[in-house]
Amino acid sequence: MGRLSVPEIQARKGREPIVALTAYDVVSARLAEEAGVDLLLIGDSAAMVVLGHEDTLPITMEEMLTFSRAVARGSERALLVGDLPFLSYQTGPVEAIRNAGRFLKEGGCQAVKMEGGQEVAEIVAAVVRAGIPVLGHIGLTPQRASALGGYRVQGRDLEGARKLLADAEALVEAGVFALLLECVPAELSRIITQRVPVPTIGIGAGPHCDGQILVFHDVVGLWPRFRPKFVRSYAELAPEIVRALRNYAQDVRAGNFPGPEESFSLSEEVLKALTEG
Repeated sequence: MGRLSVPEIQARKGREPIVALTAYDVVSARLAEEAGVDLLLIGDSAAMVVLGHEDTLPITMEEMLTFSRAVARGSERALLVGDLPFLSYQTGPVEAIRNAGRFLKEGGCQAVKMEGGQEVAEIVAAVVRAGIPVLGHIGLTPQRASALGGYRVQGRDLEGARKLLADAEALVEAGVFALLLECVPAELSRIITQRVPVPTIGIGAGPHCDGQILVFHDVVGLWPRFRPKFVRSYAELAPEIVRALRNYAQDVRAGNFPGPEESFSLSEEVLKALTEG
């Protein structure tokens, strides 16, 4: 079985929910594959979750490609989407095409994600014309968080809601194969989902989207530092991991690890030769 294709994801609209997950490495990708996830996004949120930055802005193309290659090595079925980092596409279509192409050529991806609406529609269209599928991203766009007044729900007032509708229409016209809606009121997400011909994938956008996406670390409870309202954690692995590491440390300090079962031994003949010679 090969990877899910862009047309197969598009065909899910209004029919079968799309299960998407943000992942950054081989382990998370393999576990997601075993769980049957349809789409894996290699998100620039790796800047915060993996690299420890305060926001997504510092991550580079080279770092994103490293994460992308790791996820590609760990998965076989899911559609892989690379997240174009800050300033890798905003400067114009030529650089956007070059960097988007690197995700396909070097990163093992089949598509890329770009943040923004009407203001990036022309760049999105150029990337699509170059043969690179694009997942649009509107609502709360973390790369523009400072301009949006922080990490806030978008589209709550009439003006904001109309802008998001216009953004969605502009991106569809530009050729996106799907739309990611982040931190958008559920009622507005329903309207957008009904009006656009491409699938919508929500994160903090209510139940009416054609699919949902969360970050791997949030789903399994590995990121206790911050948990947004829209996250549902299906496990709490962080305390379990700390407990395991404490037990390991205690065994090392007490001389209980490694034991005979974790050690290798010489044959009696070799040992005798060494000790007598």
